[in-house]
Amino acid sequence: MRLTILGGVDKDGCADHIETLHIDSGEIVGIVGPTGSGKSTLISDLEQFAQRDTESRRQVLIDGQPPDAEVRADPRRKPVAQLSQNMHFLADMTVSDFLAMHAKSRGREENLIAKVIDLANTLTGEPIHPEHHLTALSGGQSRALMTADIAVISDSPIVLIDEIENAGIKKQEALKLLAGEGKIVVVVTHDPVLALMTSRRVVMKKGNMVRVIQTSEEEQKVCNSLSRVDRWLINLREAIRRGETVSAAEAAL
Repeated sequence: MRLTILGGVDKDGCADHIETLHIDSGEIVGIVGPTGSGKSTLISDLEQFAQRDTESRRQVLIDGQPPDAEVRADPRRKPVAQLSQNMHFLADMTVSDFLAMHAKSRGREENLIAKVIDLANTLTGEPIHPEHHLTALSGGQSRALMTADIAVISDSPIVLIDEIENAGIKKQEALKLLAGEGKIVVVVTHDPVLALMTSRRVVMKKGNMVRVIQTSEEEQKVCNSLSRVDRWLINLREAIRRGETVSAAEAAL
């Protein structure tokens, strides 16, 4: 699949500097910029498959064509899954029952349930069990479960991620998992590790797509160094959460 964004206008009515942006399956693209720069508007355009009918006047194409009206209007047919740091389950059912229901609705085999839970547990330090009720899951557990669910059960080829850096999950592993399934992943982030994990990042300013930066080899090396620091912090956080003491040797980079 190829997703194409045709430029529109910014908050002042000026044309986007980026006229055309193509994103292909298996690619991770970042959206960066200061607060109020239009990142959420761009994500919203993608989620709605905007057809020059939103404030930005952008148009989104799938494989070079406008999507059918039914695809835009029917959530069941829309090829998009979303993941954000502000999400919680409302349904009072067990993890196992939820996954079984979702698998059935997607025409997938129920034996995927164990795989989803196993994957989710690689993304969070708080174990998730099949008998846990959704409403009792922490924010980190909820987002880990949804990430694994999107990767394994959901057939949505496009994943939109809105600022998961403080979502309580192992964000690097989450991004790799989703992109590894061949999905288009678009992530709004302020986190330098996530930003540098992308192949490209769209820079937003005052609602304008002003620039696309290709991640360089030097930036990839910086990302590798930052990733080691990030994993170190995660391990320390989990040790403290488990009530363990931390030695000077463990705390040293």
